[in-house]
Amino acid sequence: MKSVIVYNYLMFLSQPHRRYNPLINEWVLVSPQRTKRPWQGKYEKIQKEKKLIYDPSCYMCPGNIRANREKNPRYKNTFVFRNDFPPIVDTGQKESIINNSGILQAAAIKGECRVVCFSPRHDLTLSEMTDDQIQDVILTWISQIEEFKHKYNWVQIFENKGELMGCSNPHPHCQIWASNFIPNEVSKEDIQQKKYFEKNDSVLLVDYVKKELDKKERVVTENYSWIVVVPFWAIWPYETLLLPKTNRSQFTLISAEEKRELAEITKNLLLSYDRLFNISMPYSMGWHFAPFNVKNNGYWQLHAHYYPPLLRSATVKKFMVGYEMLAQPQRDITPEQAASELRKYIKS
Repeated sequence: MKSVIVYNYLMFLSQPHRRYNPLINEWVLVSPQRTKRPWQGKYEKIQKEKKLIYDPSCYMCPGNIRANREKNPRYKNTFVFRNDFPPIVDTGQKESIINNSGILQAAAIKGECRVVCFSPRHDLTLSEMTDDQIQDVILTWISQIEEFKHKYNWVQIFENKGELMGCSNPHPHCQIWASNFIPNEVSKEDIQQKKYFEKNDSVLLVDYVKKELDKKERVVTENYSWIVVVPFWAIWPYETLLLPKTNRSQFTLISAEEKRELAEITKNLLLSYDRLFNISMPYSMGWHFAPFNVKNNGYWQLHAHYYPPLLRSATVKKFMVGYEMLAQPQRDITPEQAASELRKYIKS
């Protein structure tokens, strides 16, 4: 009987199937047979140009002038400044609802947007920085959250790395958007984690980590405090989820040791990405944690999503078009295959 179950599971992994994402209550189509199809689509260009340690034309480099004519200090570690072209601002509207006529609804918003430069050096990425330098970035994230949490309901920390992800400046940096509203993806995760907690009296992502540690099929790397997995329900080819092994609803609750180990595992993950296709891997990443207006938020678990776009090589990316836009997400390699490939490049 056991051999039949194993055989069926192996067949399951090699044939088209759907997987459920309990975090957002959505499904993803997995089509592993599509990796055999010949590729005659677009090949991305790889730029091997030498990077400058300091770029006089970069508005993020130390001592340079930004678009608003402000001069950057000659910073030595991280540097935070107000986004000169913020997507979210305080509109000054006193009423939250501008229009509420049933089908047509609109609401006033307010918030602030900032940019965090990871390093004064123009040529570095997080994977090339030391553990201590990455820890400085983590401490900056936490200090920004501490400042914003008394004014807004949500703070989104995210990084778009590389031209493929729409990054307009190669200087190592991320963005922080604080808002008085809860964004869609965070709202989905809040609803699902709360439902799971009310039904099971346990935390969804804590239980999920236990299952991944037991099976080891999708674990990319781990240390005492943190784990990186290609989630069972991953959409992007080499998508990963970075989580603490114990329940932490907020970023501000992690200990000094957890901060140190987070820097360590972040570097290890990003190096494995770079080694996978022998390129500085492009990606979008962001942190999710309990919104500030949520009381009794113990059902939440802190986590970071990493979404690299590359599929087959440094020049072939995954496109989210057609079926993905009109029906549901679809992926071409299984999460188990992706995790196995990434594990090959993890520093032992």
